Amino acid sequence: AYLRNGQIAIALQQAKKALEVEPDNAGAHNVIALIYTRLREFKLAEHHYLEGLDAQPKSFYLRNAYGTFLCDRERYREAGEQFRMALENPLNQSREVALTNAGVCAGRGGDQAKSEELLRSALQANPRFASALLEMAEMMLQRAEYLSARAYLQRYQEVARPTPASLWVGIRTERVLGNQDAVASYALNLRNNYPDSREAALLIESENR
Repeated sequence: AYLRNGQIAIALQQAKKALEVEPDNAGAHNVIALIYTRLREFKLAEHHYLEGLDAQPKSFYLRNAYGTFLCDRERYREAGEQFRMALENPLNQSREVALTNAGVCAGRGGDQAKSEELLRSALQANPRFASALLEMAEMMLQRAEYLSARAYLQRYQEVARPTPASLWVGIRTERVLGNQDAVASYALNLRNNYPDSREAALLIESENR
């Protein structure tokens, strides 16, 4: 809760206290790793991911988190291995999460075919998983398959609130499809609700070209 509220110092203090009580607590190691990642103390963050996995090697949520950390460091092969182990855990009831993260990571690593395969698998596991729907919308947009991009975005909007990323996908898609009313609606939402976002800056830049 402290971490969500941005009270990083207190969050770190409380998580360390948790480890004093239970040194093998994977959740505490995960929180500390997240905090150190925010602080850009990446060696300390990785240390706690590894400590948590050493204590609880079957923790699929910790493997998923560590995989995401590795992907952000551009260590794609290692990240893929963590996602694979998370998916192989029979207790993992949220396979769509690891599949989506693995798909995103494969795309960042340059394997677009693998990325699409994994994202589609995520949607087979959970057709209403918002993150996978938005990633597929972005992928279709990049491929110039604009009607498919619109369809995935519409599915996303049925299950999740707009985000700067989803609004920016909508703006770019509807511009090409010529729906100026939709463009104006997405742009107004982005400007009013997320004025300081990277996507709002991209919108302004695109309008000034």
